[in-house]
Amino acid sequence: MGTTYDQLSLDERCEIYRLHAGGKSGRAIAQALNRAPSTICRELARNSGTQVGYKVEWAMTQARARRCRKLYRLECSSTLRELVLDGLAMGWSPEQIAGRLELEQGKVVISHESIYRYIYWRVNSHKKYLHRLLPRAKFKRGWRGRKGGSSVHFIPERVSVADRPAEAADRRQPGHWEADLMLFSRYRQAVLVAHERTSRLVLLSHHTSKAAEPIADRLIALLRRFPAEQRRSITFDNGSEFAAHRRIKAKLRMATFFCDPHSPWQKGGVENLIGRIRRWLPRKTNLENLTQRDLDDIAMDQNLTPRKCLGFRTPLEAFLGKPFNIGVALEM
Repeated sequence: MGTTYDQLSLDERCEIYRLHAGGKSGRAIAQALNRAPSTICRELARNSGTQVGYKVEWAMTQARARRCRKLYRLECSSTLRELVLDGLAMGWSPEQIAGRLELEQGKVVISHESIYRYIYWRVNSHKKYLHRLLPRAKFKRGWRGRKGGSSVHFIPERVSVADRPAEAADRRQPGHWEADLMLFSRYRQAVLVAHERTSRLVLLSHHTSKAAEPIADRLIALLRRFPAEQRRSITFDNGSEFAAHRRIKAKLRMATFFCDPHSPWQKGGVENLIGRIRRWLPRKTNLENLTQRDLDDIAMDQNLTPRKCLGFRTPLEAFLGKPFNIGVALEM
């Protein structure tokens, strides 16, 4: 038996009918079909009639109906479908859409799995490419891992992330940040990304090089506008662009920490964020066509997107500690 599950085929259901009618047990049928006994028992329990027992045609009809019911709500409810499609058009993930609807209406409206099923059903059945509206626009679900990692550079007075305070690691205390540099295919083009670990607030800044001192100065300019309790520490990877971290410590009195070699997952918040932002800023983007205002708009879009980890509040709501009011402006 394999490690993945496939739907029972017509031939398998015919064999189940033949063996079951011959008095074979569920375990014996499973062994004959190289299936799990639970699969056979579930099939017989779900698709047998009280009067006629297990019939192949009835079993196929019931299985097909169950699959259709999973799509029924979005296919038949135009109001709910428009809400979901509007959320996708704004760049929200199915989980964010489902969670936000539940938060606003006070009850479960639809599950994120139902939205995913609808999207990929449309892709497979109708060639409607709704997957392109997903944050990562993947044609199929699942992880696509990549091998390798960045080289480790010598960084003066480097402090390991293992020494970061527990209140920073568990995200309960605000003011702990992560930062990284988004690189692009054109030479001397980069975007500096800063991410607050508790509220998931996002700051973006355009850069024309990987030089360490200008990047440190820009981080100082971005973070100094916040009160001291909102800037306690910042975590980097081992890129040479963060070698001037001592300037940040001196100017802002923020503790600085660095991930272990080849372990960018230790600052997973900003890594996840960059994956989301790549939808608007793919690697082939020419940043000469974008202004800092454009980057601020992308950051604000992220700051107004509900997050599951925040109870489907937005990062801006979490940062301000109250629901966002359009009259309240946060200078980015």
